Amino acid sequence: MLTNPQIKLKPWGREIWFAHTDKYAGKILEIKKGHRYSLQYHERKEETQYILKGKAKFTFSALDPHSALETFGQDPKNLQEKILSEGDKIDIPPYTIHRLEAIEDTVVFEVSSPELDDVVKLADDYGRSGKGNNEELDEKLTGSAAGSAANSAAGSAANSAANSAANSAANSAAGSAAGSAAGSAAGSAGNHDRKNQSTQP
Repeated sequence: MLTNPQIKLKPWGREIWFAHTDKYAGKILEIKKGHRYSLQYHERKEETQYILKGKAKFTFSALDPHSALETFGQDPKNLQEKILSEGDKIDIPPYTIHRLEAIEDTVVFEVSSPELDDVVKLADDYGRSGKGNNEELDEKLTGSAAGSAANSAAGSAANSAANSAANSAANSAAGSAAGSAAGSAAGSAGNHDRKNQSTQP
């Protein structure tokens, strides 16, 4: 049993585990816009996911894709898609192939049977595979994503600073050239006037 909530970092966002007993589990999934968890199924775990906030695309394997009833199956060739919005929920029995992708930043409330490490990954955007959770790899991938974002931000700031410096130098050079040209023209005009005055009778 958890005495305090646990935060599990994921490359797609994070999970907050707030309940885990020998009978049930509860967690919150925070999925970043444009990200999705792995295409997966559970061998024993049964869960219900409720969209607390946001909008997401739910991909699942249909037992009969031609049926009007929403029945789940295990065939990755019969994948269907459904858009879930705030207030929608989905029940996921064992062996149902499924995946959730955030169309916008999405918060999902999940209750389930207690087998939180029961996951079989079939496909994953971040290179994870196999059975079970790998927290060390998740944290490594999360750090890589954060580092990449930081490097991108730093590069953008450096480019902006360089462009600003270049523009400032160009403006300074242009101003100096204009001032020099104006001074030269004024000097030339003054010499011309003095020359004219000296030649007058």
